Amino acid sequence: MSRTYKGSFTPKNLSKYKGNPDKITYRSSWERDVMVYLDESPKVSKWNSEEFVVRYYYEVDKKYHRYYVDFWVNWTNGQTTIIEVKPKKQAMPPKVKNPKTKSGLNEAFTYIKNRNKWDAAEKVAKDNGYRFVIWTEDELEKMGIKKKQPGKLKKLTPMKPYRKKKKK
Repeated sequence: MSRTYKGSFTPKNLSKYKGNPDKITYRSSWERDVMVYLDESPKVSKWNSEEFVVRYYYEVDKKYHRYYVDFWVNWTNGQTTIIEVKPKKQAMPPKVKNPKTKSGLNEAFTYIKNRNKWDAAEKVAKDNGYRFVIWTEDELEKMGIKKKQPGKLKKLTPMKPYRKKKKK
């Protein structure tokens, strides 16, 4: 996976951005790529980033929290979608060998929190006539938003030194 980073985004099509265009922040290269896509796509009527808030109940701490959905998009066909951009690994239940380790517990709690957020977002979307979707690297590659990463390189082994054979 590519390195994660954060930055500000300035849309070229200000009229398409529904919200404060001075406060658009991406938290990954994938989010930045989605922002470019939404800003330039003729299929998008309006969009915003982290301005659509969903209240959700986190089962672990038994409290309500606010979830700022990555993207709210109104398409030119009239449909509205709320989109979360996540690596596929974080959208799947964790495959932890030892759930009692610190990293195992962290993965489990992160997944529970994400599921709680997404269940609440799905309900809010349904109640408002929207769709809620999670875009992983697979969807981003299919849509042409993210370039497909080449496979892993095999470990190279040194070649035997070349020696000219002596003529007899």
